[in-house]
Amino acid sequence: TVNCLDQHVEKSPNRVALIWERDEPGTAVHVTYRELLDLTCRLANTLKKYGIQKGDRVAIYMSVSPLSVAAMLACARIGAVHTVVFAGFSAESLAGRIMDSGCKAIITYNQGVRGGRTIELKATVDEAVKNCPSIKHVFVAQRTDNKVQMGDRDIPLEEEMTKADSVCTPESMDSEDTLFMLYTSGSTGKPKGIVHAQAGYLLYAALTHKYVFDYQQGDVFGCVADIGWITGHSYVVYGPLCNGATSVLFESTPVYPDPGRYWEVVQRLKINQFYGAPTAIRLLLNYGEEWVKKYDRSSLKVLGSVGEPINKEAWQWFYQVVGEGRCALVDTWWQTETGGICIAPRPSEEKAEIVPAMAMRPFFGIVPVLMDENGEVIEGNDVSGALCIAQPWPGMARTIHGDHQRFIDAYFKAYPGYYFTGDGAYRSQKGYYQITGRMDDIINISGHRLGTAEIEDAMADHPEVPETAVVGYPHKIKGEGAFAFIVLKEQTARVDHIKEELKTMVASKIAKYAVPDHILVVKRLPKTRSGKIMRRLLRKVVTEQSGNMGDVTTLDDPSVVKEILDAYQKYKEKSSS
Repeated sequence: TVNCLDQHVEKSPNRVALIWERDEPGTAVHVTYRELLDLTCRLANTLKKYGIQKGDRVAIYMSVSPLSVAAMLACARIGAVHTVVFAGFSAESLAGRIMDSGCKAIITYNQGVRGGRTIELKATVDEAVKNCPSIKHVFVAQRTDNKVQMGDRDIPLEEEMTKADSVCTPESMDSEDTLFMLYTSGSTGKPKGIVHAQAGYLLYAALTHKYVFDYQQGDVFGCVADIGWITGHSYVVYGPLCNGATSVLFESTPVYPDPGRYWEVVQRLKINQFYGAPTAIRLLLNYGEEWVKKYDRSSLKVLGSVGEPINKEAWQWFYQVVGEGRCALVDTWWQTETGGICIAPRPSEEKAEIVPAMAMRPFFGIVPVLMDENGEVIEGNDVSGALCIAQPWPGMARTIHGDHQRFIDAYFKAYPGYYFTGDGAYRSQKGYYQITGRMDDIINISGHRLGTAEIEDAMADHPEVPETAVVGYPHKIKGEGAFAFIVLKEQTARVDHIKEELKTMVASKIAKYAVPDHILVVKRLPKTRSGKIMRRLLRKVVTEQSGNMGDVTTLDDPSVVKEILDAYQKYKEKSSS
């Protein structure tokens, strides 16, 4: 916290640290570095008063706000380890994370507000902590004026903070002490508590923030991610604050009160760098350009994409429509485990080319290698393989909480001596990197290795198909076949025609063998709250293991599962008749 707060308060206390773009449109709150330090110290002293000490774990279950940022920094200041749980997760998911990490306390709001709806945060926490004996205190802040049930271990946070001292001496920490833990899904379904350390993580977040986005003092940095994800940790909180930046906290959704929300905010707050997810861009491009063009986006200098490989159609729309063809668009590849951006088009030589939908260039100190099936390094260009990183970097995760063996197995066992990312990549003729999708989303059709993401990309260029997801399924002759789920822009009588067009596109963009054997139209795809498509569920649908769906609580809306199963059954009956 000294790097994120005190150093800036000494030099420029009235510089704005955070601009909180609340859910209610047009009600931004500005918080200076001095004010944020005051909030943080009072919160830190409150935690200490209730017995939280260096090394203790504290859960944070809050929507994006200055107070939730202060909660993270307050933990850091007293040497406690924060574990932020996205405020959309169910009580069961929250309890699992609290139990796995052994949290002593949890900080939450009475309620959350998102997209005009009220979210019952305290009620969810009450439900979760019933099964969590490690929780001694529940600190409750007020986001709305509504009263909530308060019990024995509940403490009204703001009341306590007004009584607390506004000076809190920071705990002295070792560079390798834990700063925070963050849970991320593993391929097995049980989330892994990824552990990040003090010095290396902060250094890496700050440097990548400065150089990838060309952040200049005085810029307004707008990363619209939630603090519940690594993107929010690195590029809403730690990176920008360490650099003395002004960081936007976005509490709302891209379509509230209408699909112009992002661009209205850009105009009103004069945002210079805008960092968001392809899933949101794909959603917005369905609504057309007029929502973007209504607003002045001349303040924008750099656009960024994060969370999944961006498809070409979304890239072009983001670049041409949003950025008017004059902003650098950085497609950033990284993971919860890497702590910060590892491959991105910038930094680079001035005016160096940016290839659409490609992460391209490794960041300082990142040494990517591609490996073949036999664990040998693939040399040369115009090649594909398993993406590994050959030497350590400061932001890398240090372990999985409570399970170092799982950490070794997941990341260092497949290719000894290398960090295995779990992703496949292509190195172009010019030596640039393109992420082709998860290795566990790789299918093998008649001996051809193929990333499902490649088929999805080929189909995503169809003007009437905003979203696609492809999974492999066992095929009697080819070993595996491709099964495509697609969402159409609007209800149309041309469904069969569109399916044929899609097949032609895949054949012409990749090869005939890549053409999906089945294309099923669904209303929507099963997504996690961060917008990732849960292909694991789609695989279970097509391999008819729907009785064993595993954990679906991380889905944005679990009812989507039944919707897709019904569509699949109808499709099957129609095919067999």
